[in-house]
Amino acid sequence: MERANDAGQGRLCAGLISGTSADGIDAALVRITGAGAEARLDLVEFVSVPYPAEVRDELLALYADDAPRAIARLCSLNVVLGQLFAEAALEVCRQAGVQASAVHVIGSHGQTVWHQPEPDASLPLSVLSTLQIGDPSVIAERTGIPVVADFRAADIAAGGQAAPLVPYFDWVVLRHPDRARAVQNIGGIGNVTYLPAGSGLDEVRAFDTGPGNMVIDGLVTLLTDGAATFDRDGTLAAAGTVDGALLDELMTDGYLHQPPPKTTGRERYGLPLVRGILRKSGLREGILRPESDASAAEQERARDVVATVTAYAARSIIDAYARWLPGVDEVIVGGGGSRNPTLMGLLRNGFAPIPVDTVDAYGVNGRAKEAMAFALMAHDGLRGLPTNVPGATGARRAVTLGALVPAVPLH
Repeated sequence: MERANDAGQGRLCAGLISGTSADGIDAALVRITGAGAEARLDLVEFVSVPYPAEVRDELLALYADDAPRAIARLCSLNVVLGQLFAEAALEVCRQAGVQASAVHVIGSHGQTVWHQPEPDASLPLSVLSTLQIGDPSVIAERTGIPVVADFRAADIAAGGQAAPLVPYFDWVVLRHPDRARAVQNIGGIGNVTYLPAGSGLDEVRAFDTGPGNMVIDGLVTLLTDGAATFDRDGTLAAAGTVDGALLDELMTDGYLHQPPPKTTGRERYGLPLVRGILRKSGLREGILRPESDASAAEQERARDVVATVTAYAARSIIDAYARWLPGVDEVIVGGGGSRNPTLMGLLRNGFAPIPVDTVDAYGVNGRAKEAMAFALMAHDGLRGLPTNVPGATGARRAVTLGALVPAVPLH
Protein backbone atom coordinates (compact mmCIF):
# COMPACT_ATOMS: atom_id res chain seq x y z
CA MET A 1 0.00 0.00 0.00
CA GLU A 2 1.83 3.11 -1.18
CA ARG A 3 0.79 6.59 -0.16
CA ALA A 4 1.86 9.99 -1.44
CA ASN A 5 5.20 10.03 0.41
CA ASP A 6 8.25 8.35 -1.09
CA ALA A 7 8.85 5.01 0.63
CA GLY A 8 12.52 5.24 -0.35
CA GLN A 9 12.86 8.28 1.92
CA GLY A 10 10.88 6.65 4.70
CA ARG A 11 7.17 6.68 5.35
CA LEU A 12 5.27 9.16 7.47
CA CYS A 13 3.19 7.28 10.01
CA ALA A 14 1.05 8.59 12.86
CA GLY A 15 0.55 6.98 16.25
CA LEU A 16 -2.32 7.72 18.63
CA ILE A 17 -2.88 6.62 22.23
CA SER A 18 -4.67 7.59 25.39
CA GLY A 19 -3.22 5.90 28.45
CA THR A 20 -4.76 4.47 31.58
CA SER A 21 -4.85 7.92 33.17
CA ALA A 22 -7.51 8.81 30.55
CA ASP A 23 -6.49 12.46 30.45
CA GLY A 24 -6.13 13.01 26.70
CA ILE A 25 -4.74 11.83 23.39
CA ASP A 26 -1.05 11.72 22.44
CA ALA A 27 -0.39 11.97 18.70
CA ALA A 28 3.03 11.46 17.11
CA LEU A 29 4.00 11.89 13.47
CA VAL A 30 7.03 9.74 12.72
CA ARG A 31 9.16 9.11 9.65
CA ILE A 32 10.12 5.44 9.54
CA THR A 33 12.81 3.95 7.34
CA GLY A 34 13.46 0.24 7.30
CA ALA A 35 11.40 -2.18 9.36
CA GLY A 36 11.68 -4.56 12.27
CA ALA A 37 15.13 -4.74 13.84
CA GLU A 38 16.48 -2.36 11.18
CA ALA A 39 13.78 0.30 11.57
CA ARG A 40 14.84 3.86 12.22
CA LEU A 41 12.36 6.36 13.63
CA ASP A 42 12.57 10.13 13.42
CA LEU A 43 9.95 12.10 15.32
CA VAL A 44 8.53 14.82 13.06
CA GLU A 45 5.91 16.29 15.39
CA PHE A 46 4.10 15.50 18.61
CA VAL A 47 0.97 16.93 20.19
CA SER A 48 -0.97 16.04 23.31
CA VAL A 49 -4.65 16.95 23.19
CA PRO A 50 -6.51 16.91 26.55
CA TYR A 51 -9.93 15.36 26.64
CA PRO A 52 -12.75 17.85 27.13
CA ALA A 53 -13.71 17.74 30.80
CA GLU A 54 -17.12 16.25 30.06
CA VAL A 55 -15.54 13.42 28.04
CA ARG A 56 -13.05 12.51 30.78
CA ASP A 57 -15.78 12.67 33.40
CA GLU A 58 -17.92 10.31 31.32
CA LEU A 59 -15.02 7.89 30.83
CA LEU A 60 -14.27 7.74 34.54
CA ALA A 61 -17.97 7.42 35.35
CA LEU A 62 -18.02 4.09 33.51
CA TYR A 63 -16.06 2.58 36.40
CA ALA A 64 -18.68 3.40 39.02
CA ASP A 65 -20.45 0.25 40.20
CA ASP A 66 -23.81 1.96 39.87
CA ALA A 67 -23.20 3.72 36.52
CA PRO A 68 -26.63 3.97 34.85
CA ARG A 69 -26.95 2.73 31.26
CA ALA A 70 -23.22 2.00 31.11
CA ILE A 71 -23.43 -0.02 27.87
CA ALA A 72 -25.31 2.74 26.04
CA ARG A 73 -22.83 5.34 27.29
CA LEU A 74 -19.90 3.15 26.24
CA CYS A 75 -21.40 2.75 22.77
CA SER A 76 -21.58 6.53 22.30
CA LEU A 77 -18.12 7.10 23.77
CA ASN A 78 -16.65 4.72 21.21
CA VAL A 79 -17.74 7.08 18.42
CA VAL A 80 -17.04 10.30 20.32
CA LEU A 81 -13.48 9.17 21.00
CA GLY A 82 -13.09 8.13 17.37
CA GLN A 83 -13.89 11.71 16.42
CA LEU A 84 -11.41 13.09 18.97
CA PHE A 85 -8.67 10.68 17.87
CA ALA A 86 -9.23 11.71 14.25
CA GLU A 87 -8.92 15.38 15.18
CA ALA A 88 -5.70 14.65 17.09
CA ALA A 89 -4.25 12.95 14.00
CA LEU A 90 -5.17 15.91 11.82
CA GLU A 91 -3.80 18.33 14.41
CA VAL A 92 -0.37 16.69 14.50
CA CYS A 93 -0.31 16.90 10.70
CA ARG A 94 -1.25 20.60 10.82
CA GLN A 95 1.45 21.32 13.38
CA ALA A 96 4.00 19.56 11.16
CA GLY A 97 2.82 21.34 8.00
CA VAL A 98 2.05 17.96 6.41
CA GLN A 99 -0.96 17.06 4.30
CA ALA A 100 -2.96 14.10 5.62
CA SER A 101 -2.61 12.51 2.18
CA ALA A 102 1.14 12.18 2.81
CA VAL A 103 0.59 9.88 5.81
CA HIS A 104 1.02 6.19 5.09
CA VAL A 105 -0.95 4.84 8.04
CA ILE A 106 -2.28 5.73 11.47
CA GLY A 107 -1.73 3.31 14.34
CA SER A 108 -4.40 3.96 16.95
CA HIS A 109 -4.33 2.20 20.28
CA GLY A 110 -7.52 3.87 21.41
CA GLN A 111 -8.60 4.20 25.04
CA THR A 112 -8.61 1.13 27.26
CA VAL A 113 -11.84 0.98 29.24
CA TRP A 114 -11.33 -2.51 30.69
CA HIS A 115 -8.53 -5.02 30.85
CA GLN A 116 -9.26 -8.53 32.13
CA PRO A 117 -5.91 -10.38 32.32
CA GLU A 118 -7.49 -13.42 33.93
CA PRO A 119 -11.05 -14.72 34.31
CA ASP A 120 -13.19 -13.18 37.04
CA ALA A 121 -14.80 -16.00 39.02
CA SER A 122 -17.70 -13.74 39.98
CA LEU A 123 -18.85 -13.50 36.35
CA PRO A 124 -20.38 -16.49 34.54
CA LEU A 125 -18.64 -16.11 31.16
CA SER A 126 -15.50 -14.25 32.17
CA VAL A 127 -12.39 -14.93 30.10
CA LEU A 128 -9.05 -13.23 29.47
CA SER A 129 -10.09 -10.16 27.47
CA THR A 130 -9.53 -6.48 26.88
CA LEU A 131 -11.51 -3.58 25.44
CA GLN A 132 -10.33 -0.37 23.78
CA ILE A 133 -12.61 2.26 22.28
CA GLY A 134 -12.14 5.05 19.75
CA ASP A 135 -13.75 3.71 16.58
CA PRO A 136 -11.03 3.32 13.89
CA SER A 137 -13.64 3.53 11.11
CA VAL A 138 -14.47 7.05 12.29
CA ILE A 139 -10.76 7.93 12.28
CA ALA A 140 -10.28 6.57 8.76
CA GLU A 141 -13.37 8.35 7.44
CA ARG A 142 -12.47 11.72 8.93
CA THR A 143 -8.79 11.67 7.97
CA GLY A 144 -8.78 9.71 4.71
CA ILE A 145 -5.85 7.71 6.11
CA PRO A 146 -5.77 3.91 6.60
CA VAL A 147 -5.93 2.98 10.27
CA VAL A 148 -4.50 -0.01 12.08
CA ALA A 149 -6.22 -0.48 15.43
CA ASP A 150 -7.37 -3.13 17.92
CA PHE A 151 -3.74 -4.07 18.55
CA ARG A 152 -4.38 -6.24 21.58
CA ALA A 153 -6.89 -8.71 20.13
CA ALA A 154 -4.45 -10.86 18.12
CA ASP A 155 -2.22 -11.39 21.14
CA ILE A 156 -5.17 -12.56 23.22
CA ALA A 157 -6.19 -14.90 20.40
CA ALA A 158 -2.68 -16.37 20.63
CA GLY A 159 -3.07 -16.97 24.36
CA GLY A 160 -1.37 -13.79 25.58
CA GLN A 161 -2.50 -11.12 28.03
CA ALA A 162 -2.28 -8.40 25.36
CA ALA A 163 0.02 -6.24 27.43
CA PRO A 164 2.48 -4.70 27.58
CA LEU A 165 2.83 -3.92 23.85
CA VAL A 166 5.46 -1.14 23.82
CA PRO A 167 8.34 -3.64 24.39
CA TYR A 168 8.47 -4.09 20.62
CA PHE A 169 9.41 -0.40 20.27
CA ASP A 170 11.83 -0.65 23.21
CA TRP A 171 13.66 -3.51 21.52
CA VAL A 172 13.81 -1.80 18.12
CA VAL A 173 15.01 1.55 19.48
CA LEU A 174 16.74 1.00 22.83
CA ARG A 175 18.48 -2.39 22.81
CA HIS A 176 22.25 -2.28 23.34
CA PRO A 177 24.89 -4.81 22.24
CA ASP A 178 26.79 -4.82 25.55
CA ARG A 179 24.48 -3.52 28.31
CA ALA A 180 21.37 -5.04 29.86
CA ARG A 181 18.71 -2.35 30.04
CA ALA A 182 15.44 -2.08 31.93
CA VAL A 183 13.07 0.36 30.24
CA GLN A 184 10.54 1.42 32.86
CA ASN A 185 7.39 3.21 31.84
CA ILE A 186 5.48 4.99 34.60
CA GLY A 187 2.09 5.92 33.25
CA GLY A 188 -1.08 5.18 35.16
CA ILE A 189 0.39 1.69 35.52
CA GLY A 190 4.09 0.88 35.73
CA ASN A 191 5.60 -1.58 33.28
CA VAL A 192 9.13 -2.68 32.51
CA THR A 193 10.83 -4.04 29.41
CA TYR A 194 13.98 -6.07 30.08
CA LEU A 195 16.46 -5.96 27.18
CA PRO A 196 19.37 -8.35 27.73
CA ALA A 197 22.63 -7.22 26.16
CA GLY A 198 22.57 -8.00 22.44
CA SER A 199 19.10 -9.51 22.75
CA GLY A 200 16.94 -10.88 19.98
CA LEU A 201 13.21 -10.20 20.16
CA ASP A 202 12.61 -13.68 21.56
CA GLU A 203 14.81 -12.86 24.58
CA VAL A 204 12.89 -9.73 25.61
CA ARG A 205 10.83 -9.93 28.80
CA ALA A 206 8.28 -7.41 30.03
CA PHE A 207 5.42 -7.09 32.49
CA ASP A 208 3.38 -4.58 34.47
CA THR A 209 5.20 -3.83 37.71
CA GLY A 210 2.09 -2.49 39.45
CA PRO A 211 0.84 1.01 40.27
CA GLY A 212 2.42 3.93 38.47
CA ASN A 213 0.79 7.36 38.68
CA MET A 214 -2.79 6.10 38.95
CA VAL A 215 -2.98 5.84 42.73
CA ILE A 216 -1.10 9.13 43.19
CA ASP A 217 -3.33 10.92 40.68
CA GLY A 218 -6.50 9.47 42.17
CA LEU A 219 -5.51 10.46 45.67
CA VAL A 220 -4.59 14.03 44.68
CA THR A 221 -7.85 14.36 42.72
CA LEU A 222 -9.95 13.31 45.72
CA LEU A 223 -7.97 15.33 48.27
CA THR A 224 -8.27 18.51 46.20
CA ASP A 225 -11.86 17.93 45.00
CA GLY A 226 -10.50 17.91 41.46
CA ALA A 227 -8.65 21.23 41.73
CA ALA A 228 -5.53 19.18 40.89
CA THR A 229 -5.47 15.83 39.11
CA PHE A 230 -1.81 14.94 39.73
CA ASP A 231 1.05 15.88 42.04
CA ARG A 232 2.81 18.45 39.89
CA ASP A 233 6.59 18.12 40.26
CA GLY A 234 6.02 15.78 43.21
CA THR A 235 5.64 18.77 45.53
CA LEU A 236 2.96 17.28 47.79
CA ALA A 237 4.92 14.05 48.21
CA ALA A 238 8.13 15.99 48.87
CA ALA A 239 6.36 17.93 51.63
CA GLY A 240 5.12 14.77 53.35
CA THR A 241 6.64 11.92 55.34
CA VAL A 242 6.22 8.30 54.30
CA ASP A 243 4.00 6.29 56.65
CA GLY A 244 6.01 3.09 56.98
CA ALA A 245 3.15 0.99 58.34
CA LEU A 246 0.79 2.04 55.54
CA LEU A 247 3.50 1.43 52.93
CA ASP A 248 4.17 -2.06 54.28
CA GLU A 249 0.45 -2.80 54.13
CA LEU A 250 0.23 -1.59 50.52
CA MET A 251 3.18 -3.78 49.58
CA THR A 252 1.22 -6.88 50.63
CA ASP A 253 -0.79 -6.38 47.41
CA GLY A 254 -1.12 -9.83 45.87
CA TYR A 255 -0.40 -8.58 42.35
CA LEU A 256 3.13 -7.60 43.33
CA HIS A 257 3.90 -11.19 44.35
CA GLN A 258 2.44 -12.77 41.21
CA PRO A 259 5.13 -13.96 38.74
CA PRO A 260 5.19 -12.64 35.14
CA PRO A 261 3.76 -12.64 32.59
CA LYS A 262 1.21 -10.38 34.19
CA THR A 263 -0.73 -7.22 33.48
CA THR A 264 -3.04 -4.98 35.45
CA GLY A 265 -4.95 -1.72 35.20
CA ARG A 266 -7.61 0.58 36.57
CA GLU A 267 -9.75 -2.35 37.65
CA ARG A 268 -7.19 -2.96 40.44
CA TYR A 269 -5.62 0.44 41.08
CA GLY A 270 -8.51 2.80 40.39
CA LEU A 271 -10.66 4.99 42.61
CA PRO A 272 -12.11 2.20 44.79
CA LEU A 273 -8.58 1.38 46.01
CA VAL A 274 -7.80 5.08 46.50
CA ARG A 275 -10.95 5.65 48.53
CA GLY A 276 -9.98 2.67 50.67
CA ILE A 277 -6.59 4.25 51.34
CA LEU A 278 -8.33 7.47 52.41
CA ARG A 279 -10.58 5.58 54.83
CA LYS A 280 -7.67 3.65 56.35
CA SER A 281 -5.78 6.91 56.79
CA GLY A 282 -8.70 8.67 58.49
CA LEU A 283 -8.87 11.30 55.76
CA ARG A 284 -11.85 12.88 54.06
CA GLU A 285 -12.06 14.09 50.50
CA GLY A 286 -11.36 17.74 49.71
CA ILE A 287 -9.06 18.59 52.61
CA LEU A 288 -6.33 19.88 50.28
CA ARG A 289 -8.67 21.89 48.09
CA PRO A 290 -8.13 25.66 47.95
CA GLU A 291 -9.70 27.37 50.98
CA SER A 292 -10.37 24.05 52.71
CA ASP A 293 -11.53 24.19 56.31
CA ALA A 294 -9.27 21.26 57.21
CA SER A 295 -6.89 21.64 60.13
CA ALA A 296 -3.14 21.91 59.65
CA ALA A 297 -2.81 18.42 61.14
CA GLU A 298 -5.27 16.98 58.62
CA GLN A 299 -3.47 18.62 55.72
CA GLU A 300 -0.13 17.35 57.00
CA ARG A 301 -1.57 13.83 57.20
CA ALA A 302 -2.86 14.17 53.64
CA ARG A 303 0.60 15.11 52.35
CA ASP A 304 2.05 12.13 54.24
CA VAL A 305 -0.35 9.79 52.45
CA VAL A 306 0.60 11.28 49.06
CA ALA A 307 4.25 10.70 49.99
CA THR A 308 3.40 7.13 50.95
CA VAL A 309 1.62 6.18 47.72
CA THR A 310 4.49 7.78 45.78
CA ALA A 311 6.89 5.55 47.72
CA TYR A 312 4.52 2.65 46.97
CA ALA A 313 4.94 3.23 43.23
CA ALA A 314 8.73 3.38 43.58
CA ARG A 315 9.06 0.39 45.87
CA SER A 316 6.79 -1.78 43.75
CA ILE A 317 9.12 -1.15 40.80
CA ILE A 318 12.31 -1.79 42.78
CA ASP A 319 10.82 -4.93 44.31
CA ALA A 320 9.72 -6.23 40.90
CA TYR A 321 13.27 -5.99 39.56
CA ALA A 322 14.67 -7.81 42.60
CA ARG A 323 12.10 -10.59 42.25
CA TRP A 324 11.83 -11.13 38.53
CA LEU A 325 14.76 -9.64 36.58
CA PRO A 326 18.38 -10.80 36.24
CA GLY A 327 21.17 -8.24 36.40
CA VAL A 328 20.43 -4.76 35.04
CA ASP A 329 23.14 -2.31 33.92
CA GLU A 330 20.89 0.72 33.28
CA VAL A 331 17.36 1.80 34.15
CA ILE A 332 15.66 4.04 31.59
CA VAL A 333 12.45 5.74 32.75
CA GLY A 334 9.65 7.18 30.62
CA GLY A 335 6.04 8.20 31.08
CA GLY A 336 4.58 10.89 33.29
CA GLY A 337 6.33 9.51 36.36
CA SER A 338 9.70 10.42 34.86
CA ARG A 339 8.67 14.06 35.30
CA ASN A 340 8.02 13.63 39.03
CA PRO A 341 11.33 14.53 40.75
CA THR A 342 10.25 12.98 44.04
CA LEU A 343 9.44 9.65 42.43
CA MET A 344 12.63 9.71 40.35
CA GLY A 345 14.67 10.47 43.47
CA LEU A 346 13.19 7.43 45.22
CA LEU A 347 14.06 5.26 42.23
CA ARG A 348 17.62 6.56 42.03
CA ASN A 349 18.16 5.94 45.73
CA GLY A 350 16.59 2.50 45.55
CA PHE A 351 18.56 1.32 42.52
CA ALA A 352 21.95 2.87 43.39
CA PRO A 353 24.61 2.29 42.16
CA ILE A 354 22.76 1.30 38.96
CA PRO A 355 22.25 4.50 36.93
CA VAL A 356 18.67 5.71 36.48
CA ASP A 357 17.87 8.29 33.81
CA THR A 358 14.99 9.39 31.63
CA VAL A 359 14.36 8.04 28.16
CA ASP A 360 14.90 11.59 26.85
CA ALA A 361 18.56 11.27 27.84
CA TYR A 362 18.73 8.38 25.36
CA GLY A 363 17.43 10.45 22.47
CA VAL A 364 13.76 9.46 22.66
CA ASN A 365 11.05 12.02 23.38
CA GLY A 366 9.51 10.61 26.54
CA ARG A 367 6.15 12.29 26.00
CA ALA A 368 5.87 10.92 22.47
CA LYS A 369 7.29 7.44 23.03
CA GLU A 370 4.08 5.42 23.35
CA ALA A 371 2.41 7.14 20.41
CA MET A 372 5.56 6.51 18.38
CA ALA A 373 5.35 2.84 19.34
CA PHE A 374 1.92 2.46 17.76
CA ALA A 375 3.06 4.24 14.62
CA LEU A 376 5.87 1.67 14.39
CA MET A 377 3.58 -1.29 15.04
CA ALA A 378 1.14 -0.11 12.38
CA HIS A 379 3.99 0.39 9.89
CA ASP A 380 5.58 -2.99 10.56
CA GLY A 381 2.22 -4.71 10.79
CA LEU A 382 1.43 -3.63 7.23
CA ARG A 383 4.66 -5.40 6.27
CA GLY A 384 3.31 -8.57 7.88
CA LEU A 385 5.96 -8.56 10.63
CA PRO A 386 5.12 -9.98 14.07
CA THR A 387 4.88 -7.10 16.51
CA ASN A 388 3.95 -8.69 19.82
CA VAL A 389 6.58 -9.92 22.28
CA PRO A 390 5.59 -13.36 23.62
CA GLY A 391 8.08 -12.97 26.47
CA ALA A 392 6.06 -9.94 27.56
CA THR A 393 2.50 -11.08 27.02
CA GLY A 394 2.75 -14.85 27.45
CA ALA A 395 1.39 -15.51 23.94
CA ARG A 396 2.05 -18.93 22.40
CA ARG A 397 3.76 -17.36 19.41
CA ALA A 398 4.70 -14.12 17.72
CA VAL A 399 1.84 -12.60 15.73
CA THR A 400 1.11 -9.48 13.73
CA LEU A 401 -0.96 -7.08 15.83
CA GLY A 402 -3.80 -4.88 14.67
CA ALA A 403 -6.72 -4.84 12.27
CA LEU A 404 -6.64 -2.63 9.16
CA VAL A 405 -9.42 -0.20 8.28
CA PRO A 406 -8.77 1.00 4.70
CA ALA A 407 -9.64 4.56 3.77
CA VAL A 408 -10.54 6.49 0.67
CA PRO A 409 -8.29 9.58 0.55
CA LEU A 410 -10.16 12.85 1.01
CA HIS A 411 -10.10 15.38 -1.80
